[in-house]
Amino acid sequence: MAAEFLVMLYEYSPLFNITVISVCFIITVAVVLGWFGFDVPVILRSSDETESLTAVPERKMVQVTNPFALEMASTAGTVTEGVSLQPYCLEDCVLSCFWGCGVQALQAALQSHQHGLRLRTPELFQEALELRYLHHQSFNIHKEEKGEYFTQMPPDLGVSDFGLLPRDRYPLVAVLTLATPETRDNYNIVAGVTVLHVPDDKYRLSARILFQYLLTAQGNLYDLKPLFMAADNSNLSGTTEPLISTQGAEPEPERPGAQGEGSDSEGEWPDTQGRDCVVCQNAPINRVLLPCRHACVCDGCMCHFQHCPICRAFVLQSFALANQPAHDEEDLTED
Repeated sequence: MAAEFLVMLYEYSPLFNITVISVCFIITVAVVLGWFGFDVPVILRSSDETESLTAVPERKMVQVTNPFALEMASTAGTVTEGVSLQPYCLEDCVLSCFWGCGVQALQAALQSHQHGLRLRTPELFQEALELRYLHHQSFNIHKEEKGEYFTQMPPDLGVSDFGLLPRDRYPLVAVLTLATPETRDNYNIVAGVTVLHVPDDKYRLSARILFQYLLTAQGNLYDLKPLFMAADNSNLSGTTEPLISTQGAEPEPERPGAQGEGSDSEGEWPDTQGRDCVVCQNAPINRVLLPCRHACVCDGCMCHFQHCPICRAFVLQSFALANQPAHDEEDLTED
């Protein structure tokens, strides 16, 4: 009977239709505005409500001088043909190349550095590897030299590949250490370790740097990772190129300059000094979001986001590229 009564009201009473529509509209508005406690996108909330968002934790940074930098030559070779490496050093250094270095041997050497054996010299690093490599070659590098150094697996070893994946050896591990005891006491970073992939007969992926580590005098290990930002401040196509930053168990040191020089108090980040915050377009990029490592927002816009504006990944931490004085930001907004 009740169902028949409702059907009759629906058929003969326009007021019933208006009431049903009104109730549905009120419920929809309540859900959108969050009256029932449902979470809604930040874009639908007022500006007052965005200020109540949980602040993203800021990761503190420390500035250190990195005396080492290493790049691969533009014309990279293969295991049989060899490769050219281009180091940049602030002091006289030694470049040690370990061909066919065991994966477990390298990890054990890095752990020994953290547990007390400080790998300050090429000899100590070579001993830590316990001869678990196929070929070793070293070069003495003068700080004013900017040339390339060619390293190659000896043909008489008959090694043309390192087997199928997964492998138990890295094709090439390059280690930079300071050459003299006097200079080792002047820098907190005592060694730079670069793991490189070199194509061979079994795995022809192009030559590239796989990992880079910085070893400190206190036994810490910094893992160098790329930062992603717009390749050109005037380019709105959204293409990105990596910059290099460091992340480790301790606070992060800033990246050295192109010639291996340490960053000053203002920071050496020329690509970030334009008015290219992806949100306000009125302040320089000065925030790196973690863990996605997108450098895309300024200090002022950072407090309004819990997700990266580029990839929408949840932001767990952030750190500043440089300490920006407050008056600089005011001058930018007035222009």
